[in-house]
Amino acid sequence: MKKKITLVEVGLRDGLQNESKILTVEQKVELGKRLLGSGIRRMETGAFVRADRIPQMQGSDDVFRKLYNPKQKSLLSVLVPNEVGMIKAIEAGVKEVAVFAGCSESFSQKNINCSIEESFLRFEKVFVLAKKNKIKVRGYLSVCFGCPFEGAVSEARVVKLASKLYEMGAYEISIGDTIGVAHAGQVNSLMTKLKKVIPVEKLAGHFHDTRGQALANILEAYNLGITVFDSSIGGLGGCPYAPAATGNVATEDVLYMFQNKGVSVGVDLNKILSIHSWLSEQMQKQLPSKLGQVGLLKLK
Repeated sequence: MKKKITLVEVGLRDGLQNESKILTVEQKVELGKRLLGSGIRRMETGAFVRADRIPQMQGSDDVFRKLYNPKQKSLLSVLVPNEVGMIKAIEAGVKEVAVFAGCSESFSQKNINCSIEESFLRFEKVFVLAKKNKIKVRGYLSVCFGCPFEGAVSEARVVKLASKLYEMGAYEISIGDTIGVAHAGQVNSLMTKLKKVIPVEKLAGHFHDTRGQALANILEAYNLGITVFDSSIGGLGGCPYAPAATGNVATEDVLYMFQNKGVSVGVDLNKILSIHSWLSEQMQKQLPSKLGQVGLLKLK
């Protein structure tokens, strides 16, 4: 089993997109700089979406430009829903984009106003432009373990859609528990099936902590060979179009678990905790992270 994992920090995008408090471009840039300073090397900086639908993502192009440094080893990405977003990403000089699809028809309609099939038709244009401009594409699949509108989601459908994204050219597929309904047994079952059709190093886990199962689910996925996990500083997060979709698993909580397990992450936990305190002030509220609230135990 590999003793190293990679965290993809999604606080600037998934973390902020469902918050009533809207941070300024300057605040977002400062957050990004602090995260990069902690050792984070993969980070979503925002989404090129309509500001009237998700106002929290307004200014994402400016945030990316102010954080991007071609001399650094960090890989910064943005979420793009379609060809229009992709063109904006190209203009901004983005080197990695992410596309997202739902695994239920109801969620797809609520989230992006189209069917699953239509969403993949939109992706085709994104992948064409990505290949032409040498841009990496990461694929997200939402509600892989359960849908707030339809309930259970077929594992066969998730495997089919993940395979389709991979075949289209996505270099990595992030399997999302959007409403935090998954449990370890379910993670074992689905990830085992996915590994049979997609190389395990191309899979990532995206877990929300709605029911307090995110860390257990991550550990289960890690034991199956998954080494890339999405997390959000402070445990911020949620989906504007998924009822009861609370925060992503907190970056500091994941770090604490793996650090004490002897697994290398390459991120300074003390700096992350410092960012937690700073961000709590910016958001004007207590953040969900368990470790962020109580801190590290100082042993004599």
